[in-house]
Amino acid sequence: MEFTTRPELSGTFGMVSATHWIGAQAGMAMLERGGNAYDAAAAAGFALQVAEPQQNGPGGDLTLLFAERGAAPRVLCAQGPAPAGASAAAFRELGLSHVPGTGLLAAAIPGSTLGWLTLLADHGTLTFADVIGPALRVAEEGLLVGRRLAAVLERMAPHFAAHWHSSAELYAPGGAPVAEGSLLRNPALARTWRRLVVAEARAAAGGADRAQGIGAVGREWTEGFVAEAIDAFCRVPRRDSSGTAHAGVLTAADLAQWRPHYEPTVSLDFRGWTVHKCGFWSQGPAFLQQLAILDAVPHFGEGALAPGTEDYVHTVLEATKLALADRDAWYGDAPGVPAAELLSREYAAERARLIGDGASLEIRPGSPGGRVPRLPDLEVRGGFEAAGVNGLGEPNAVRALLEASSIPDAEGRARTDTVHVDVVDRWGTVVSAMPSGGWLSSSPVIPELGFPLGTRLQMAWLEEGLPNTLAPGRRPRTTLSPSIATRGGEAVLAFGSPGGDQQDQWQPHFFLDVVLRGAGLQEAIEAPAFHSAHLPSSFYPHERQPGVALLEGRFDDETIAALRRRGHRIGVTGGWQLGRLCAVARDPATGALRAGSDPRGGTGYAVGR
Repeated sequence: MEFTTRPELSGTFGMVSATHWIGAQAGMAMLERGGNAYDAAAAAGFALQVAEPQQNGPGGDLTLLFAERGAAPRVLCAQGPAPAGASAAAFRELGLSHVPGTGLLAAAIPGSTLGWLTLLADHGTLTFADVIGPALRVAEEGLLVGRRLAAVLERMAPHFAAHWHSSAELYAPGGAPVAEGSLLRNPALARTWRRLVVAEARAAAGGADRAQGIGAVGREWTEGFVAEAIDAFCRVPRRDSSGTAHAGVLTAADLAQWRPHYEPTVSLDFRGWTVHKCGFWSQGPAFLQQLAILDAVPHFGEGALAPGTEDYVHTVLEATKLALADRDAWYGDAPGVPAAELLSREYAAERARLIGDGASLEIRPGSPGGRVPRLPDLEVRGGFEAAGVNGLGEPNAVRALLEASSIPDAEGRARTDTVHVDVVDRWGTVVSAMPSGGWLSSSPVIPELGFPLGTRLQMAWLEEGLPNTLAPGRRPRTTLSPSIATRGGEAVLAFGSPGGDQQDQWQPHFFLDVVLRGAGLQEAIEAPAFHSAHLPSSFYPHERQPGVALLEGRFDDETIAALRRRGHRIGVTGGWQLGRLCAVARDPATGALRAGSDPRGGTGYAVGR
């Protein structure tokens, strides 16, 4: 095994890997008190809402995969759909060409909190009061603000002071953003959670069992004080990235009528493994399409096409462009998505034949089953191209641009990220969860509740007739994309990384390292990372950067030069800048458990024994 910056954990009791150590510790605390993987994942998820408020929150979204020993993985979909009043026509009547990247109009029905409650009620063993405990303590006692959170608060403070006064009161009191190293408390959020704990206790006093008590918490969210506060807040116009103040369309009736649900995964076999993802309403199947295309490339993974080589990186980048072009043309929460054809071996072979020696600068969706593809308007340019970084050859310039683009601005031209948690317990249950949205930069804080709403509707289009056109009751095509891999019918690996459109690039790269070269979890997590920025962003304003690929600075100069000769517009980032991977694994034969976490980002940790 190669040297790694931190050890790969191993044991037999339980493992939790999360993008922040507070989440990992909260999850492990549940395992130590006798809880299962579902209890641990829920505790970690709630803790991440308060530990990384710039990355996710109670008003955001959640997609989650889980599998028990000997059972097929399943999806818990807590990606809320568009409210009843959210239609493409209604938004166009407001003079909009895109769903705003910030503000109230972009709010889908918030699903994250309800998703955790659903998982806990249906599969957990502990109470809501148990699992919310670690998160509640952080909200009440305070979070020491880290560098990245401080940078977000500094960027957003002027906007908070001018337009989102409730956010200013929490994050920039007196106009001064809460500084790095300071203690950040959220008393309003703590009061919200304590009121939900009281609802559970009241139900238990009336004879309710554990699941019924958690159900009482859910009713307070969907029909009680939480829904009432959200409804009232959305009726008042607030400034958004259109430059105008708009009221929201989300109502209490929307919250009362929607619940998370379970559904089958979409999966693909690859060299003795089966990878499971959320369905074509998400971008998850793009991971599977990449695997299928690469498997159709002769000798992929061997010799000159072995991981880390010039040919390997080129081939993976080109396969990624093809898969993501299909995502933009075909994926969405709409009838008629040609799922079987998109994942067929025949179609993959057809797509693989498009990979040549040079980098393609086109967007090339395919024609599965002979259908004619249709792309949305993709003419927005941005990022490195708009900034005039032509050759993308200066690492410091690329690093500065990348760091700047990772900090949100008030107009929604950048967004923060996402969080992730993976859990495996001693009984062989694995959970992979990707919560996001409800960022502190996305929308103003609801003062009675202590959190903002999400802006996931920005991923839908206002052009009619697309699979991802905004429509009431339709889920926006989310980038949230957790992963589980099975072998011989047993879940053996759960993993994921924040990163928006890059989630289904960094994750397959990790997986390919494990499969093709037998890398350990930590070794595969720490391998030099890369991704394509060729396709349009799923986020407002949907900028694209034709031919651009970013590579971490640990790639050698010869590989970078060779890729540029092929026509790739290579940007070289810092050596440890791309991705925030988490992973846990289980060996069904021995019961041995393993976990790894990413040093990138400076907050991710795994805990286990």
